[in-house]
Amino acid sequence: MSVDGDADAPVEARIRIGWNKFRQLVPLLTNRDISLVRGGRLYSSCVQSSMLHGSETRPVRKENEVALQQVEMRMVSWMYRFVLRFWRYIN
Repeated sequence: MSVDGDADAPVEARIRIGWNKFRQLVPLLTNRDISLVRGGRLYSSCVQSSMLHGSETRPVRKENEVALQQVEMRMVSWMYRFVLRFWRYIN
């Protein structure tokens, strides 16, 4: 947290940690043998929790919240893009 009270640096660090955790779990999240529900639960329990860890202790501005939501949407769309390609291929 900076002197003026904003939380830009910690939010950016949490986003980087979330991407690292996402990259570690990509083989599981894009696996065709794992159901969408189970993949979503895995994403929620590992990636989301790592990005939101400690967020209740810092003030979050609207810009920071929007940045977190955009990163989450990119991850989810990237994760399900592989699933949708597979379903188009077999149908």
